[in-house]
Parts: sequence; structure tokens; C-alpha cells
Amino acid sequence: MKIDRFEDIESWQIAREVCGAVYALVASSGLGKDFSLKDQMIRSSGSIMDNIAEGFDGGTNREFIRFLQYAKRSCSELQSQLYRCLDQRYCTTDPFDALYAQANLTRNKIGAFINYLSKHLDRRPSTYDS
Repeated sequence: MKIDRFEDIESWQIAREVCGAVYALVASSGLGKDFSLKDQMIRSSGSIMDNIAEGFDGGTNREFIRFLQYAKRSCSELQSQLYRCLDQRYCTTDPFDALYAQANLTRNKIGAFINYLSKHLDRRPSTYDS
């Protein structure tokens, strides 16, 4: 499948689902009252998909990889925040496990994409075939 737009990138699609799941968690839990943690979780989950999109238009694979690395770090940041959410009893283990696994899948997909791009540093993002 050819990647013509950032929306075609599988890791961006999964990151979008993660972001939606964070918003759903906020809406269905007491997390909404913890403004700081809520804001951090929303920002880090959005940062995953936003950095993938921003890097796609970076012009070079090297630049894209840099933004994908930021996106990976945001996955880890979200996972750490999920522990805080669990520890404060804003969620139970079921939603924690599901969202943690989804963030992990996203991080792994981003990592695989970084590996692919590292082998094709001279190509521009608009020429990807997956």
C-alpha cells in the first residue's frame, strides 16, 4: 500500500484510536477532576498522532524519524501516566491494560516504521510503499 498522506500510516491510525480511548477514559472516570493528569494524558496521546503527522511533512526521512522518535516517547509518557491513573483509582485494571497495550502496539509500530525509514534515508516521505 502506498502512503500518500499521513492518515495512511498505520501507526497514526492506531495513535488516533489511543487518543480516542484516552478521551473516553476521561469521560467515564473521576479523572476529569484531576485537571493536571487529565491534561497531560490528553496532550501526550494527541502528541503521538500529531508528531507522526508533523514528521510526515518534514521533507526527509531523517527528519521524519526524529518526529517518530518523539511520538514513541509520547507513548511511553502516556503509559507512565496510566500508572498514575490506576494508582489514584481513576480506572480499574481492565481499561488500564487495554489502553496500555494499545499504546505499546503503537510504539512498536512506530519503531518498525523507524527501522524501515532508516534503511531508506535518501527517500522522501511521499514515496513510501508499505
